Amino acid sequence: MINFITRYFTSLWAFITSPFRALWRVICRVFPPREFTVMDTPRGNVYTFKQSSFWRFTKFCGKIGLVVWATWSTYVFVYHRPLLQKRTQELEDARAQHTRQMTDLQTYLEKYNELTRSLNITDDKILNAKDLSDSEKEELMNSRLKTWGELDFLQTRLTEMLTNDEYTAEYTKMSELSAEFELTRAENDALKKRNTQLLESMEKIAIADTQIVDMVSQLSADNIDSLRDNIKNINTTIASLGLTQRALIKSANKFSNPIVGSAFSPIEFEKDMDPKYQKLADDLELWNGLTKLNTLLPLGAPVKNVRVTSNFGTRNDPFTGKPKKHRGIDFAGKIGTELMAVAPGRVVSAGERVGYGTTVEIDHGLGFTTLYAHLSQITVARGDWVRPGTVIGLAGSTGRSTGPHLHYEIRYKGVPFDPSKFVKE
Repeated sequence: MINFITRYFTSLWAFITSPFRALWRVICRVFPPREFTVMDTPRGNVYTFKQSSFWRFTKFCGKIGLVVWATWSTYVFVYHRPLLQKRTQELEDARAQHTRQMTDLQTYLEKYNELTRSLNITDDKILNAKDLSDSEKEELMNSRLKTWGELDFLQTRLTEMLTNDEYTAEYTKMSELSAEFELTRAENDALKKRNTQLLESMEKIAIADTQIVDMVSQLSADNIDSLRDNIKNINTTIASLGLTQRALIKSANKFSNPIVGSAFSPIEFEKDMDPKYQKLADDLELWNGLTKLNTLLPLGAPVKNVRVTSNFGTRNDPFTGKPKKHRGIDFAGKIGTELMAVAPGRVVSAGERVGYGTTVEIDHGLGFTTLYAHLSQITVARGDWVRPGTVIGLAGSTGRSTGPHLHYEIRYKGVPFDPSKFVKE
């Protein structure tokens, strides 16, 4: 061995350090020294910096260490942190359960001492009292049995608490139970008082409800009768058109436009409700339908001073002298007499018509339209909404006319009918 060392190495120290020197030569080959030249441009100076193999190797080791540390930290944060949180939560739950069990155990111990003391007192009364009546003895025995039952219950709960891993605390401290009981009793008394007040208020509301229903029912009945009277004169005319008052009321409730408003939604009550409410709802629906029907139907005259010169029906034609059907009513009037809409509606035609001259036609809904013919001037335009009393034009003698007058027609679904009942409402 000594010969080997003296043959290949100059000394023992050279032999010992040879592996480290070999490793260093490898490091120097991998990380050779480097020089960096930096020029100071403003001054024109050139600086040369040298990085040794040791410095470059140290930086490399530092980078490798930083990468390893970051990788390990990420792994611990992603994998071990949730496990640690879970273990911590389990520990907190175990501590909370232990605290509840200790609280229950203390409560049961206090209750056990109280029941034992009560049992001893009861036994002493039974054994030592001599002049007890049968009812008193029976009461003491019942008290004793009740105490034994409570002791047996405590034993069951203690056994469950000490043997069942999924035991859940049932009681809190007796003082807390007592406070909760007093609070509940106070709330119960307040609720009873409030219930009494509510019953009294409900009785007053029921009385007021009956009075209101009766008053509204009477009001609706009176108005329904009045509205029926307004249109009773046209019942025969309506019937001649194949209509009924009931059908018109139903259509009126469904009808809507910007002037008369939206459609009426019927009210339906459950069958177990008092029938008076459904009757009132039906009366209100009828009232609304009659009101809207009285508004929509073209009832009344289109001129202020009514003087009829020619009625609806067959007459001698003023031009030919032969019998011919007259489709409307003629009202006398000078040129320029104001002509008014008799009901709300929309102008669907305003202009010249063959034979009629200058005309205006208004759609009132429910299939009814009115036609004004032989006008000298129109004061509305097609598409306009008009209200009752709106001047739609001036009387004249345009078209097939022998003199100034207004030819007035009421049509149902485009077919003229005798409007005399509508004019004389």
